[in-house]
Amino acid sequence: MFLSVRSGASMSTGIIRRALLQQPIHARRLISLKPDFSKLKKIEQPPGFIVDTVNEPYKPPQSDPYEGSYHWAYERMVSTALVPLLMVPFIGGVNHPIIDATFCVTLLVHCQSGFKACIIDYIPKRVYGIWHGVACKLLSLGTFVGLYGIYLLETTSNGLFDLIASLWGA
Repeated sequence: MFLSVRSGASMSTGIIRRALLQQPIHARRLISLKPDFSKLKKIEQPPGFIVDTVNEPYKPPQSDPYEGSYHWAYERMVSTALVPLLMVPFIGGVNHPIIDATFCVTLLVHCQSGFKACIIDYIPKRVYGIWHGVACKLLSLGTFVGLYGIYLLETTSNGLFDLIASLWGA
């Protein structure tokens, strides 16, 4: 009786072992510590960026009033507005905080639009993918930090024009 139980136990163990060997257990991790750098690589482009054939008509990108189609007009308006704002305090001798703050914010918008144009030209989304978005986010962060700096300059001291005049005289 003891031999038959033992042989039955070894037989059931052998069946279980064969079943486990036939169906491998795949343990999957939900979080991998191995980094995936495939998103950070340049996106491969076809030669000359010809997507279809050479004879296909050109499909222009969809226009966006804030990002592309009117940016040249906005940049020209901001650049034109900087000229009288710069001349008033130094030539006219008027040192008013509203003019100073307007000049600072206009200059910040002018610099932000210039750097945004550089990002669009030299880090295009179709080639660099995620790096275009990172550069745009860093530019936005820098713009907000600059805006906070303007706020501190206008509230704690007499503004940018007074700072320039004191540096020029020193």
